[in-house]
Amino acid sequence: MSKPKNDSVRPDGINLPANRRKFIGTLSAAAAAMHVSGGIFSETSAEESTAASDTIRIGLVGAGGRGGGAIIDSLSINKNIVLHAIADFDPNTPARLINGLSDQFEGSIDVPTERMYGGLDGYRRILDDPAVDLVLFATPPGFRPGHLKDAVAAGKNIFAEKPSCVDPAGYRTCIDVHNRAIEQKTSIVTGTQYRRQTNYVAAIDKLREGAIGDIVSATSRYCSNGIWYRAKRDGMSDTEYQIYNWMHFIWLSGDQIAEQAVHNIDLMNWIMDSPPESAFGGGGRFTRPDDSEMWDSMSIDYQYPGNRFISFKCRQIPDSATENETVIQGTDGTMKIYGGNTGSFIYDGDNKEVWSMTGDIGIAYQQEHKDLIDAIRNDTPIVELEETAKSSLTAVMGRMAAYTGQNVTWEFVTDKSTLSLFPDPLDLKASRESQYAIPGTTKLV
Repeated sequence: MSKPKNDSVRPDGINLPANRRKFIGTLSAAAAAMHVSGGIFSETSAEESTAASDTIRIGLVGAGGRGGGAIIDSLSINKNIVLHAIADFDPNTPARLINGLSDQFEGSIDVPTERMYGGLDGYRRILDDPAVDLVLFATPPGFRPGHLKDAVAAGKNIFAEKPSCVDPAGYRTCIDVHNRAIEQKTSIVTGTQYRRQTNYVAAIDKLREGAIGDIVSATSRYCSNGIWYRAKRDGMSDTEYQIYNWMHFIWLSGDQIAEQAVHNIDLMNWIMDSPPESAFGGGGRFTRPDDSEMWDSMSIDYQYPGNRFISFKCRQIPDSATENETVIQGTDGTMKIYGGNTGSFIYDGDNKEVWSMTGDIGIAYQQEHKDLIDAIRNDTPIVELEETAKSSLTAVMGRMAAYTGQNVTWEFVTDKSTLSLFPDPLDLKASRESQYAIPGTTKLV
């Protein structure tokens, strides 16, 4: 019998605790003292981490629900930081966000009208501002590689939401960005909060210790009920509309498997300590709006080194059962890791529970921002873009396999694929057709 699941769904359809995108009050003293770095937990105090440091000024790029959640998380767990500037494609969005934050975080918001930027190039104004120490990127994922490239070139520290890329071209850009950040000693932390959730970290440690013997195979599911959709407004060009309704267009979102389910795919690579060697799978499109390019289900078999397989499934179908769990089969037992706050469990060969641990995803969301601020203050850079880029490309590889009906290898997507979805140049007034993939017709490139 499956453990119970948290079925709360936020506006973009992701199953998360209901308080993730609400204004968050001060953490308990114990939660605020917990520090995570590279999977090692230690005790630090907020006073110690700020005593030798000036105020850190943050620029936010992308002021919707995800960007608002990111800045709330950072302001909730860190002291002596200030939101300094905001950029968003919609010029009205920054002011709406400020109105929602000002009372909650009095003294930590300093964004006058002249530092609220609209349009595609607004983020460049933030990168050109020498007062900005850290940039938070929460734009549609298709923009991520280019934004990261420009931010590292500007010498900024970065928080980047997942996924890191939606195609092989973007992956290669991310790897270059990762290496440059290491060279110049600036931090890049990514929005893969499971890597900082206590029960996930403990479960991986148990696997490394051999708690279920050798890993044989695994299954993983990220199945939710649906996703938001925005109708085209009068006067919008095709390109403007697709950016406005970005989830439904692959050059911007990468489809569900990349945009949403990358969390579980990142966990899969973490478990196997490697990206997969190949992907083979399929799926379908049954319930999407007519102009949506998204599929609503995919099932992918990923082959990992050592001839080990993970069977992965994701779907977004209204009124269907939800599931968010990863089950690892070992020679000496089974481990189950559930999404949200349900926890991690180990069962022996007789299916008897021998270990369990719960976790708090809300604290994990905030912890990634505490780690980042601490790294900046202590001059100990964290650069984790490469691992998230590999997980993002693993999702893309699965999508390419499903879309084309072909077996797709890691060697192909990293070294040979010419797939580059982002328009160059990007013309906001350009006409763009919407076309969903059909296996056997859609070509592997």
